[in-house]
Amino acid sequence: MSTRLFPMFADLRDRPVLLVGGGEVAERKARLLLESGARLTVGAPELTSTLHEWLALGRITHLPGRFVPAWLQGQRLVVAATDDDAINREVAAAAEDCNVFVNVVDDASLSTFQVPAIVDRAPLVIAISSGGVAPMLARHVRERLEATLEHSLGPLASLLDAFRSRIRAHFPDLPRRRRFYESLLHGKVARLVEQARLADASAALASALVSPPADIDQRQGHVTLVGAGPGNPELLTLAALRALSTADVVLHDRLVHPDVLAKARRDATCIDVGKQGGGLHVPQEHTHRLLLEHARAGAHVVRLKGGDPFVFGRGGEEIEFLHAHGIAYRVVPGITAALACAAHAGVPLTHRDHVQSLRLLTAHCNTGYSEQDWASLALGRQTLAVYMGVRELPAVRSQLLAHGASPELPFALIENGSLANQRTVCGTLGKLVELASLHTVQSPALLILGPTAALAGSLHWFGEPPLGHEAIATAPAVHDPRPAKTGMAVMRSRMAPTRAPAGAATIA
Repeated sequence: MSTRLFPMFADLRDRPVLLVGGGEVAERKARLLLESGARLTVGAPELTSTLHEWLALGRITHLPGRFVPAWLQGQRLVVAATDDDAINREVAAAAEDCNVFVNVVDDASLSTFQVPAIVDRAPLVIAISSGGVAPMLARHVRERLEATLEHSLGPLASLLDAFRSRIRAHFPDLPRRRRFYESLLHGKVARLVEQARLADASAALASALVSPPADIDQRQGHVTLVGAGPGNPELLTLAALRALSTADVVLHDRLVHPDVLAKARRDATCIDVGKQGGGLHVPQEHTHRLLLEHARAGAHVVRLKGGDPFVFGRGGEEIEFLHAHGIAYRVVPGITAALACAAHAGVPLTHRDHVQSLRLLTAHCNTGYSEQDWASLALGRQTLAVYMGVRELPAVRSQLLAHGASPELPFALIENGSLANQRTVCGTLGKLVELASLHTVQSPALLILGPTAALAGSLHWFGEPPLGHEAIATAPAVHDPRPAKTGMAVMRSRMAPTRAPAGAATIA
């Protein structure tokens, strides 16, 4: 079935357009028309403050008073955006008499053109119209496209425009020219634009023009390291969704939730390269070999990691390997477990009244827990977020207590954070092991230790209320084993950086 409307893009630069109405709706239409370069006249008894500003700046012309058909003289388009149906009908009738296209806001029956929902990647613009019958559906489609189309498409379109005549001259044969454009859109030039390296992208495009013709058909593989977040697909970034939607191969960790994997391109090959503490796992060297093999075969490889690739995710090791082997890569950060679990448990990781620093800690490093600076970790007024530590809870407790931490230090142990089956166990350090055992806490779980962990009982908002120790409404004072300081000594103590222990990251 053919469309009822003829889709087209109108060039309104320096062309006269009339907008009838001076309220908030008219202001929104005026903004869009001005962005299109229209020479805009606004007819209305009163104007919003913003329209008054534009009038003072000379951006618009004002016709005060009630609409009269003479306003249409010499106009190319007219938009009726008043809250008076009778005036809108008058505008539509007068426009029809003058053979001027008219849009009446929210009234398709009176309109001879529609203002579509827009995805703006200027100079690339996508317009979506339902013919006026279902504008909310058009907006829904726009939202989906906004999430799919990267903002780098605009600069890429400008770059291609700058080289257009040279490309046509170098590839007069249309099929070969199409293949050349395909190589640009899926190759190095597009990736450099995504990385905001426009000068390098321009140089790469110029170089590609003088490459042997055979290079056109050779697709270059690349790798995208993507943070999958804590498991809830709603927490994926737009960049992560775009990478998954164009993946040829997905190498994913064990902790990547199936709902996240479902976002990958349907034809993508998904390979489990997961590692599990204390159990069977895929050696890191094997993962490296798979990255190299598929990228060299021309695939877009998404290395999908739970949380964030650079927070205990071996992302650094993998891009070092890719760099050493000349494989192009980019990194899409994800929401790391400490942030996601704390947010879903109602636990502020920092709080100006109680906590001024945050430590991220894991047992899964080359040194392990035995090499941690436990005396530093046992100090007060900080939050410890312990990753992958369910098996190490006894060691964590014993080491912290032995180095001066209070047995009353609050904790929150969050299992399956951000997922529908999230569970939170709360208590104090002295009872950490017993409460975790009582409630059979399983991996994946994140341990948060510090004064603000006590807030989980009163501030939780996601899933079931916390289990375990009775909740404390406000963060209690926690024993600080350091000797008391006064005056400038206190200021120096708070400002001085604390050496981060091995296997830990500190955020002050």
